[in-house]
Amino acid sequence: MEAVDPAREAFRFVGARSRDSAPGPAEQTLSYGELDRQARSLAAWVQSQGGTGQRVLLPHCDGPLQVSALLGCLYAGATAVPCPSPLDGGRNVRRLTAIAKDADVSLALADSAVAAELSRLFAGSDLVCLAADRAALPDPGDWRPTAQNDDDLALIQYTSGSVTQVKGVLITQRNLLAGQQAIARALGTSERSVIGGWLPSYHDMGLVGQLLHPLHLGARGVLMPAWSFIRRPLSWLELIAEHGVTLSGGPDFAYDMCVRDVSDEEAEKLDLGSWRVAVNGAEPVREATLRSFAAKFAPAGFRPEAFYPAYGLAEATLLVTGGAPGRPPLSRRVDSAALAAGRLDGTVAGGRSRTLVGVGRPHGAEMRIVDPETRQVLPPGRVGEIWIRGETVAPGYWRRRAETEEFFGAVTSHHEGSFLRSGDLGAVDDSGELFVIGRLKEGVVVNGVDVAPEDIEVSVQGLNPLFGVTAAVTAGPERDRLIVIQEVRETGLLDGELPSLAEAVQTHLDGEFGIPDAMVLLVRLGVVRRTTSGKLQRSAMRGLLRNGGIRPLYPEVPVFEADLSPS
Repeated sequence: MEAVDPAREAFRFVGARSRDSAPGPAEQTLSYGELDRQARSLAAWVQSQGGTGQRVLLPHCDGPLQVSALLGCLYAGATAVPCPSPLDGGRNVRRLTAIAKDADVSLALADSAVAAELSRLFAGSDLVCLAADRAALPDPGDWRPTAQNDDDLALIQYTSGSVTQVKGVLITQRNLLAGQQAIARALGTSERSVIGGWLPSYHDMGLVGQLLHPLHLGARGVLMPAWSFIRRPLSWLELIAEHGVTLSGGPDFAYDMCVRDVSDEEAEKLDLGSWRVAVNGAEPVREATLRSFAAKFAPAGFRPEAFYPAYGLAEATLLVTGGAPGRPPLSRRVDSAALAAGRLDGTVAGGRSRTLVGVGRPHGAEMRIVDPETRQVLPPGRVGEIWIRGETVAPGYWRRRAETEEFFGAVTSHHEGSFLRSGDLGAVDDSGELFVIGRLKEGVVVNGVDVAPEDIEVSVQGLNPLFGVTAAVTAGPERDRLIVIQEVRETGLLDGELPSLAEAVQTHLDGEFGIPDAMVLLVRLGVVRRTTSGKLQRSAMRGLLRNGGIRPLYPEVPVFEADLSPS
């Protein structure tokens, strides 16, 4: 990045909005000069506390601090450890404390509200937390540059998963730079881009793509609180329309939420003509979502060719594959039985099918499709594990030697080495386009029927507009009982309607998949666990079943995995 005018706007922070009230706090802006001064002051404080070379906890804060604290750590030669805010309660608090313990942090940078809660959570510990919006900070001139090299740690990006088994990805300076260069080449971004969205700073797409990418380009970022989007999805689209955002994105479920929640009248009032690249990634991209969103927001000027399906993961500093901006997404209808057998075959008459969306070709990395058992590189049209190597790939996991050895530095049967095993299944077609199939260890085999859980989830979720997120897991002594956990919107639900909804799902599973004895649990919105990138946490849902942690709306009894053996 070339030198940027210090007066140029770096970020604009848009206040939260709700359905029932006027816009919240006034917008805040942050120039590049102000950001540099704030970062140097925070870096000087970190250095004064002996934080150079140490790990610094960065709980998410809405507003300028989420940017200046991250740069302050980089300026100080410290390792940033982004994490959720303790103010979000529940699971995020457990996750934050697990991250703090695993990373062995001694310093934290936060705003006063978050700092007060951290002090309560870590009372009696050695954690020193700076309330950066209230404290008397050192003069920016007190900061002293530190000698750093490409292989120094820049941050630890904790991947989503069990709150008791947090896993930190080691991201080096080299990884960050290579990742940013790959994103810029893939998306065609420049200093003229306007990059905005709602993803939190501890989310890999939010951190690397939404917060760091504008800084890499010297461009302008526009950020809003994640909870504002969750409460009112329209606010994301209003952000894009009102601020001329050219690049924004999120997981597939975010687009689906907009389709379901935004009225036709609200959609027609928007102007989405500036939205040149709409990234859809971090979970299986659904053709039905792309089609529905494009149709719904066509009156607002949204162009279908703006969609940019992509594939990435934290271990590869976000982006692995993507298409060409302006190219309509590629979809392919394949035979479900052939897919289960590991082949990307076309449909056959009378057979079940699945529509896959292509997520492009590699950018800044090499990719192979590999048989996970034999480690043989597979040809186009065959399904295997996605392996990746290149400068964007992290060196490993923080203090997890066994898992680092298992997933990093993998070698093919032809002795090609230094690959990252993604744990994701995929296939490429003859053109090199990647199609992501699902996770390596999450197949569903019930009554001899081999079905991808994604197929069940997509099929069931589309049965009724009251249905939210669907999770398909197996349980019981032999993992041979299918459990469908279906979120239901209680608004609009008629008295006594739950049993008929559950019966409709069971009938559908029998007729469509040949699974007559599935258990259907109807639950409230928000019960189904997702990662920060939107992927379903099926193992976490299985754990809740095992521990009696799911109390469904129907049937109205706690469910334990031990109770789920076939009768």
